Amino acid sequence: MNSRQPAPSARTVPVVVLSGFLGSGKTTVLNHLLAHRAGTRIGVVVNDFGSIEIDAMSVAGQVGDSMVSLGGGCLCCAVDGSELDAYLEKLAAPAHRIDVIVIEASGLAEPQEMVRMLVANENPAVRYGGLVQVVDAAEFDATRAAHPETDRHLAVADLVVLNKTDRVDAAERARIEGVLAGLCAPGIPVIATDHGRIDPELLFDRRPWERTRGQLSFEDLLAEEREHEHERGHGDGHGAGHDGDHSGHLHAAYESVAFTSDAALSPRRLIAFLDRRPAGLYRIKGFVWFGVPGHQERYEVQSVGRFLRFAPGAWGRGEPRRTQLVLIGSAFDGPALLRELEACREEAPQDAPPESMWGVLRYVDRAERGPEE
Repeated sequence: MNSRQPAPSARTVPVVVLSGFLGSGKTTVLNHLLAHRAGTRIGVVVNDFGSIEIDAMSVAGQVGDSMVSLGGGCLCCAVDGSELDAYLEKLAAPAHRIDVIVIEASGLAEPQEMVRMLVANENPAVRYGGLVQVVDAAEFDATRAAHPETDRHLAVADLVVLNKTDRVDAAERARIEGVLAGLCAPGIPVIATDHGRIDPELLFDRRPWERTRGQLSFEDLLAEEREHEHERGHGDGHGAGHDGDHSGHLHAAYESVAFTSDAALSPRRLIAFLDRRPAGLYRIKGFVWFGVPGHQERYEVQSVGRFLRFAPGAWGRGEPRRTQLVLIGSAFDGPALLRELEACREEAPQDAPPESMWGVLRYVDRAERGPEE
């Protein structure tokens, strides 16, 4: 047995790969995620500090060996491909209390190679969290002509961010989305945005201040002020989202539905549901109760686009056995999805054969599987 394997309940840090050619807006997306991370502690791996707005994030000082401490608990590394494993291990060290690591892939390696490295990584403290490809809508055709490998990168993406849509008209955007549908794997979600403004909740969980500090920080006060500015509309009545209806908020472009079930779910039915989930469903997160003999754990589920992962863990003392899921996306039929999930309930989980879990276990890291798997 590998001595580095963690216990099933051990905490692991997800690693999200952010890819895209120069000028696509990848760094803008990264800066946006950092600016709207709330209480989440983010580890950032980049190959060039110059493109990241370090000054705007209040550098706190050197941590050591190309690792910089950013204000509010973020850490940033400048690395090349050969150093990646070492810096992931540093960032994931318990002392840093990092919640998620975001790698800017440009200049480090081909996205496919980075994904292979992360999937094959034997460090039990980190796990692959999905590949996000950023695409420039205004330069889409020119980028594909200059960089034919673009198509290969799109083919392995778990989620695509179509950026700079404010620079193309509706017809051109629809054409590009049609081309992307043919280049990406079936069902890959495409998020249209401008200025890199995507909701961080689509990639990772944001932690509210009361769970992280226990008192309001300067960052929290700024967030509150932004919220109030949207509600007040700056007093001039101009600009989208400034009329009190929250239409300009990050979350306004998406919708979410919550599903709860005290009855155990059928692993086969749930996997069938996940396999056919619509492209507009960008994120799924929560916990699942299967109740299958030999698999009584609480299964955490996380998906970013088409990337999917289950992680078995222990139930808390006195914690009721139930499934709790949140589904985030746009242009999907929420009530229909809830009906499909309700149909996943298992009538007699105690009678389900162990092999019914095989579909779920395909999405569990080897280090977290039981010895019989």
